[in-house]
Amino acid sequence: MILFGGLVYTQQDGVVEEAIALQDGRVLAVGSTADMMELADDGTLFVDLDGKAVYPGFADAHAHLVGIGTAAVRLDLVGTTSYEEVIARTVERSKTMPAGEWLVGRGWDQNDWPRSASGTHELPTHMALSEAIPDRPVVLVRVDGHALLTNAAAMQAARVDGETKEPEGGRIWRLTSGALSGVFVDTAEDLISVAMPGTTVAAAREAILVATQSLHEQGITQFHDAGVGLVTLGILEELAGADQLQLRLHEMLHGSDDALLTRYFANGPVHDYQGKGTLAVRAIKLYADGALGSRGAALLEPYSDEHFHNGLILTPEEKMKSVCQSAIESGFQVCTHAIGDRGVRATLDTYEWAMSATKNENADLRFRVEHAQIVHGEDIPRFAELGVIPSMQAQHQTSDMPWVEERVGGERIRGAYAWRSFLKEGSIIPGGSDAPVERLDVVAQFKAAVTRQTLEGQPKGGWYPEQNMTRQEALNMLTIWPAHSAFREHDLGRLTPGYRADLVVFDGDLMTTDADSLQNCHPVMTVFAGEVVWSAESELPKDQ
Repeated sequence: MILFGGLVYTQQDGVVEEAIALQDGRVLAVGSTADMMELADDGTLFVDLDGKAVYPGFADAHAHLVGIGTAAVRLDLVGTTSYEEVIARTVERSKTMPAGEWLVGRGWDQNDWPRSASGTHELPTHMALSEAIPDRPVVLVRVDGHALLTNAAAMQAARVDGETKEPEGGRIWRLTSGALSGVFVDTAEDLISVAMPGTTVAAAREAILVATQSLHEQGITQFHDAGVGLVTLGILEELAGADQLQLRLHEMLHGSDDALLTRYFANGPVHDYQGKGTLAVRAIKLYADGALGSRGAALLEPYSDEHFHNGLILTPEEKMKSVCQSAIESGFQVCTHAIGDRGVRATLDTYEWAMSATKNENADLRFRVEHAQIVHGEDIPRFAELGVIPSMQAQHQTSDMPWVEERVGGERIRGAYAWRSFLKEGSIIPGGSDAPVERLDVVAQFKAAVTRQTLEGQPKGGWYPEQNMTRQEALNMLTIWPAHSAFREHDLGRLTPGYRADLVVFDGDLMTTDADSLQNCHPVMTVFAGEVVWSAESELPKDQ
């Protein structure tokens, strides 16, 4: 395949070429249209770019593959503007379902609803939901996945009542009377989820295929899957073995599954399953704390809007130390979810201890902190000093900015989503969506990174714009930095001879389009391993 007559961003020393030739799943050459045409033969397919921009296949360095596909069939509550709207959508879905079947939805965010009489964004309580739907269990997961709301039927099915004790690392929200509110945070979610019917293998497989299509529509070909178990891994191995896996996957094992870790620590990491370049299992996902929206992120000082609460530590220190030490000894990367400044500091302290305790000077660890949303100023330089990668999601900033300063106050907000501060210290920042927490939208990521604004251009001038990235940094965030963070810098993230022939074509140039118009740039074609896997246009490449 030869793509010609456009702008090919190679991500190699800033070179932008006019054309690119692909052969046998790899980049054959880049250069002028005339030079690439000299490589053509009778079997060549041609794509006239007509001035369009080409980038290396984009990466999502932190998201949830099965979750993306599952969200497509579950009740979608993203964007609801009131609890009444949540209930109305849930009632409508309930009418279409068999009697007694569990109803599961996701996406509500109380911060998008009207404030209460006290002037705060209150978490919902189950009473109105239980009254509207009394005859089937209902579980509505908050947008971040770190809290859920249930109705009375679900709590009854899970045998949870006013006498149920809070688990370590979890919070059961109660009314002033002490009765259950129906909201369960972080590890307390397990009290409900243990009673829910599990996802079948067939449903998980379908979710992976649905998610893959959604990713291709965004030009995403590399994906870091944040937390998987044996069932998902088995499906991915089956798809990879049959050459049906059309993503470059970097899988993170569930760090809470001791049996899973024991198995993989004994066998060692999978760098490239069957040598196909699509599946690697060489990382572990841990949780230091919860999320800001449900006040589960662990803070060094109490929340500014809840003065007696510091958040939740989800994984005990000794457990984190043990997993990190075993990971280093077995050749695994550790990727720890840490959002609050206390969670981040505890993670860095644990990493530093494990690196010191496990003598392996040749180890190429590339340990990561996932999210790193609120970081104390003293800890930002420690990332580069320790070689720890801050894996951050630009859309979280635009989603959280309407309310996060209320949570953490005017001083801590200076260390919030602090991309420029990290870059100044020498860190790289692989980007991602955390989908289904945020919607899959690479342009939204790009615009947030360079303007600190939503796609609609709000707020004017950007939110703490001193933390903006440059456009080149934002492109790195989607290409070479995720590749490095997944040990794939040798074949992903660039369009240069020998690299994988994964690329995306855009109808507008992200690197030169006016910032106010970036939302008008769209992917129009995605190529994976040298083959078109998605196109917005009816006309596909033709042979000569």
